[in-house]
Amino acid sequence: MNTRNIAFTSLHSSVPAISKRLLVSALLPAALLSGCYVMPIGSDPQGNPIFAYAPIPVPGSTVGPHGAFAPGVPVATPGGGMPAVLQVRLYPANDLANQTGVLTGQVTNMMSGKGRFQFGYQGEMLIGEATRVSGEARKGIASAYGGRGTFARCEYQMSTPYMGAGTCTFSNGAEYQLHVGS
Repeated sequence: MNTRNIAFTSLHSSVPAISKRLLVSALLPAALLSGCYVMPIGSDPQGNPIFAYAPIPVPGSTVGPHGAFAPGVPVATPGGGMPAVLQVRLYPANDLANQTGVLTGQVTNMMSGKGRFQFGYQGEMLIGEATRVSGEARKGIASAYGGRGTFARCEYQMSTPYMGAGTCTFSNGAEYQLHVGS
């Protein structure tokens, strides 16, 4: 074998090794960082967002004891719970409310003391917010407003983060019993 072939062979054999190392060093950070995302879970008293870092779960899976996704173990959410969409039902409590019957809607519990509240009333979508009363972990008020000027004010008490009850009074005098959750 001559010198020219030896130089070509050693150059050729070292190129794939460099390419493999380069490929691994480029892809490793991307692979390690691809399983996380950042999401705001609320805000501090000054209005600055608070972020939680959580792994992205594979649909139908949960986090196992060693951090791997495995069935049967609940997914942990550092920094607070994930928002929960809860069904809302308003049952008539006076004659005026009987004219419309049962109303349905939803509240999105942000697990931070606040939520988004919306439901339909006489062909109008009322949208607003639900907020816990200061100093009360379970009591709250909810207000919703529609584009035609109809509004509702509700007071409620949650028995769990996913279930509660209360009353709602509408701008036209209709009164309802409020049921949150299943």
